[in-house]
Amino acid sequence: MKLAIVGRPNVGKSTLFNRLAGRRIALVDDTPGLTRDRREAPGNLHGLELSLIDTAGFEEAQEGALEARMRAQTDAAIADADAALFLIDARAGVTPLDRSFAALLHRSGKPVILCANKAEGRAAQAGLIDAYSLGFGEPIAISAEHGEGMGDLADALRAIDRREGEPDEPAPAPSETAERVLNLAVVGRPNVGKSTLINTALGEERLITGPEAGITRDAIAVPFEFEGRKINLYDTAGMRRRARVHNKLEKLSVGDTLKAIKFADIVVLLMDAADAFEKQDLQIADLVEREGRGLVLAVNKWDLIDERKRALDALTSQAERLLPQLAGAPLVALSGLTGEGLARLMRAVINTYEVWQKRVPTAALNRWLEAAIERHPPPAAKGRRIKLRYMTQVKARPPTFVVFCQRADELPDDYVRYLVGGLRARFGFAGVPMRITLRQGDNPYAD
Repeated sequence: MKLAIVGRPNVGKSTLFNRLAGRRIALVDDTPGLTRDRREAPGNLHGLELSLIDTAGFEEAQEGALEARMRAQTDAAIADADAALFLIDARAGVTPLDRSFAALLHRSGKPVILCANKAEGRAAQAGLIDAYSLGFGEPIAISAEHGEGMGDLADALRAIDRREGEPDEPAPAPSETAERVLNLAVVGRPNVGKSTLINTALGEERLITGPEAGITRDAIAVPFEFEGRKINLYDTAGMRRRARVHNKLEKLSVGDTLKAIKFADIVVLLMDAADAFEKQDLQIADLVEREGRGLVLAVNKWDLIDERKRALDALTSQAERLLPQLAGAPLVALSGLTGEGLARLMRAVINTYEVWQKRVPTAALNRWLEAAIERHPPPAAKGRRIKLRYMTQVKARPPTFVVFCQRADELPDDYVRYLVGGLRARFGFAGVPMRITLRQGDNPYAD
């Protein structure tokens, strides 16, 4: 069952969403209006499988305002859902905004479950009685924070499920050979066009956009398919320099973005064509490299650039000079507004993903290592040669290699960088982080 959790701001929708999902996905805080875009996730309540939709708080607003765009996302969630879970605050009682929302839900024609949240304690009794006036029958008293009333909620959901008809046949279990879904995070500074780009890729206004900086707060995952490849697109909050982040909500949003980077496979660093490769862009790219994710550089608002050939050459030169640790990372110029360059971006993402999980046979590695040592032998340490004996790839995602050698702690860092550069050039590891570990063999005569 697809279930939209709706209500006015700060009644506990995201807290309930996290409880039903079984993990902390949505950001939660006492500040009203924290959630803006709708977020989806699978959930389970007492064995009942759910597809959950968390929504922005319902607010009256003038057309064109940010609150009106948030309400449009809530309306879309209700239209898409099989049922709506209408949440009110039992301690605050029924407010005029609750009544306005109730009228909208009555007009929608969708099944509605009325839940009075924060119902623990005597302070909620008056609010529970008031809730009958909304016209949805008996309210279910719950506490999203403490998990109270979940059994009654499950019974109400099962009643709707029976009313809607027999459940669909269960989906077949995915086979072991099924293609893995690619997790793609789009990150960058505020107002570079991340949400606009994802909306253009999806062909719908799935995420809230506008001229205001910092609209996106949660890292929202949206399913997407490109040329048969299944992708989870993660829209993220803009990342400013740490010294400029003072607001508590912005700290929460940036933390969610960092979590999205850690769990992504590939990261698209979106930059503004007018001021690409600012210090913050470089710091984000360095963070992606340290987390071991593949990186694709994207320059947005390309439709506003006049001398494109010269500008692209300059940007490519900057990327090579400023990001040597990710040498060869693809750079794509695009317009998130018009869709120009979007197909090139997605192909670059898929190519980088294939490189990120590439494996090289051990025999080929050691033939290359022998030739690399012959071209440029490792320097002597304290008058004695350092012998590199053997090399193997121990894992992919990111590509990680182990070199067995003598006196591993004395091999200079610049020689390790020489090996990394050679591996990139010979085996095509452009644009992905690489790890080389030096391991020293045991000396049987050490004692």
